Amino acid sequence: MTALTAALALIPIILKGDKPGNEILAPLSVVILGGLLTSTFLNLVVVPAGYAAIHRLKHPVRAGESEPKTPDSI
Repeated sequence: MTALTAALALIPIILKGDKPGNEILAPLSVVILGGLLTSTFLNLVVVPAGYAAIHRLKHPVRAGESEPKTPDSI
């Protein structure tokens, strides 16, 4: 939510880049917005996928089992 709010706050600065005084702020805002979007994507997609891949490597599914044993199913 914080990243979304910050990204939305940067949009007016990016769109008004041709106005006097915004020549430096507009490119900086584009870079900050790109960083916010990239970090949000990494946190929401790549990190959980990495954890799932590591979990699958540590707990492989054996032949004949539908899913790995969890503490709840023991």
